[in-house]
Amino acid sequence: VQMNLLINSLLPWLDKRSDGYASGNMFVYFSLAQVRNQDFRGPDFFAVLGVPKKERKSWVVWEEGKAPDVVIELLSASTAQADKNEKKLIYQNQLRIPEYFWFDPFNPDDWAGFFLQHGVYQPIMPNAQNQLVSQTLGLALQRWHGTYEGIEATWLRWATLEGELLPTFEEQERQRAEQERQRAEQVQSLLQQTIRNLLQEGMTVEQVAKLTGLSQVQIEQLR
Repeated sequence: VQMNLLINSLLPWLDKRSDGYASGNMFVYFSLAQVRNQDFRGPDFFAVLGVPKKERKSWVVWEEGKAPDVVIELLSASTAQADKNEKKLIYQNQLRIPEYFWFDPFNPDDWAGFFLQHGVYQPIMPNAQNQLVSQTLGLALQRWHGTYEGIEATWLRWATLEGELLPTFEEQERQRAEQERQRAEQVQSLLQQTIRNLLQEGMTVEQVAKLTGLSQVQIEQLR
């Protein structure tokens, strides 16, 4: 679910661009011999800019012309050591991923980020908002406690540098629905107040109905 949240919250952001790709739990092939039976990894999340927007079954570095720009691994008891050591060295030395992050969904204090400088990963220090900034994407990763897909937890989420979370498409729809509901309530309240004012000024229900285009029954319900 954490992997899906990272992907699904970046997709609306990518949707506004003419390029870019994000996925997870997908094989990335990077063999110098350009064969698919060696030198491959399946990062939990990766993002790439400057590439065509199309669906893929896998990421093949020699076909795409570049490796991912950002990789995130989600730690578990069985993978943490490899993610922090073996995979980190592969991402640094072979794939040369510009930015690498890890996060433990069940121990949110265990998170870190690195950027490639002169071929060696250097730590990304949290900023004043306690975010790990991705200079490549111009976005930040931050921990957010809330409910996603019915699960209350501390999640790793993409956000703007000002701390505004990037919503998923589903969250955008819920936000739009809530805004529409609030606007409808405001219109209803304004209409109700207008009808009451007109009646208090001496107009009859029939006159108010003609003025507003509402039926007399609607007027009675709103008065």
